[in-house]
Amino acid sequence: MKKHILILLTGISLLSCNSKSEETNSTGIEPKTKVETVQIKGSETVLPLTQKAVEEFANVDSQLKLIVTGGGSGVGIAALLNNTTDIAQTSRAIKFGEKQKIEEGGNTVKEIIVAYDALAIIVHPENKVSNLTREQLEDIFTGKITNWKEVGGEDLKIVPYARETSSGTYEFFKESVLLNKNYLSGIMSMPANGAIIQSIKQTKGAIAYVGLAYLNKDVKAVHVSYDGGKTFIEPSFANAKNKTYPVVRPLFYYYLGNSESKVKPFIDFLLSPTGQEIVDEVGYVDLR
Repeated sequence: MKKHILILLTGISLLSCNSKSEETNSTGIEPKTKVETVQIKGSETVLPLTQKAVEEFANVDSQLKLIVTGGGSGVGIAALLNNTTDIAQTSRAIKFGEKQKIEEGGNTVKEIIVAYDALAIIVHPENKVSNLTREQLEDIFTGKITNWKEVGGEDLKIVPYARETSSGTYEFFKESVLLNKNYLSGIMSMPANGAIIQSIKQTKGAIAYVGLAYLNKDVKAVHVSYDGGKTFIEPSFANAKNKTYPVVRPLFYYYLGNSESKVKPFIDFLLSPTGQEIVDEVGYVDLR
């Protein structure tokens, strides 16, 4: 009788070991005992990348439920400060004051660069202007140049569009292109890249800026010069990758130090070779 019990226990032990081995999938991600929810909020620019990565991540870890919303980089950082998101996706770096508020609350903030983006300047497809210098762009968006004929185009009023002030893209464009000068008073602002594309498509004199992943046939991307007009560079994946296009910025994830174990599986996935292939597919520049 004792011999039979010993054989039975050995069999159960082996079955348990085999079951545990099968639970570890080929990605090396250890399954969790219960489903956890991770909130991701922020940049409209980073949004398509995160959405695609979340779809693919679901195939390798079904125990982590990821909920993604946009709203702008400022919204994402505010949600991180209010502890209503686990990851803030942003197209600008966190500000000193924002980081200080988190640290005053007894926590730390972690910064991860997940990809790079080229910011494309776009106009209506029928606009004859194909090249603009940084200085001309500064004068257009600050209101000094108001007609396309002043930069080689037809006699047509320029209609500039900007992103909302909560957008990281709004702030990056102001820093990089306008050299921190203020946008013209009363400039029309749009809540998202999709709305910008539609406005440019429908307005012949319009000009605006969007992330590289949003370019399509409905708009025309102008070539930009940062050397006073000596060379004009097309906003393209290749030119962003080889660093010849001048308007390139990092895209970030921010999370709190005490959330690291919760968010790290997804962030590690996005930084892996598979995740960086998704960066390429979406239209941004990978870290490799």
